[in-house]
Amino acid sequence: MQPQNPSAYGLWSLVAINSAVFIMFAFSFFKPRTGRDWRSFGAFSAFLVALFAEMYGYPLTIYLLSGWLQSRFPNVDWFSHDAGHLLEMIFGWRANPHFGVFHILSYLFIGGASSSSPAPGEPSTKRSEGDGWQRAGPTRMSATRNMPVSSSSCSAFSCSGRRC
Repeated sequence: MQPQNPSAYGLWSLVAINSAVFIMFAFSFFKPRTGRDWRSFGAFSAFLVALFAEMYGYPLTIYLLSGWLQSRFPNVDWFSHDAGHLLEMIFGWRANPHFGVFHILSYLFIGGASSSSPAPGEPSTKRSEGDGWQRAGPTRMSATRNMPVSSSSCSAFSCSGRRC
């Protein structure tokens, strides 16, 4: 069977180029020094490679289901871009999948989630004046514990009635 659309997958050079560019960009800001930093940077790099391999290389879902998909739907070119929208292919909808029910629902879901989040610079919860921590006065370090102590935290029992 000759594919009608050019293959949308197998662009491994694009995977390598995008991975390298994004990893170098991240490295320019995050300079790993310790072993823990290198492990974190390695995990982030692996995520980027996996992301671009899914986008341009070959999607793992289609790879794992390819035998079943090809036996159930022999007339579908699973290497085309539109076939990557699995649910719309399985349901047999022949319209453009970018304007299908699942895409519209995902747009509404993403739009609803972003409209319910606070605007940049606003706190995530509304607080009235006077909520939260307030400073009680000048602080000094405790002699017994290495932590700040407020001068207003002394009581008659702790300081024998003297001002701390």
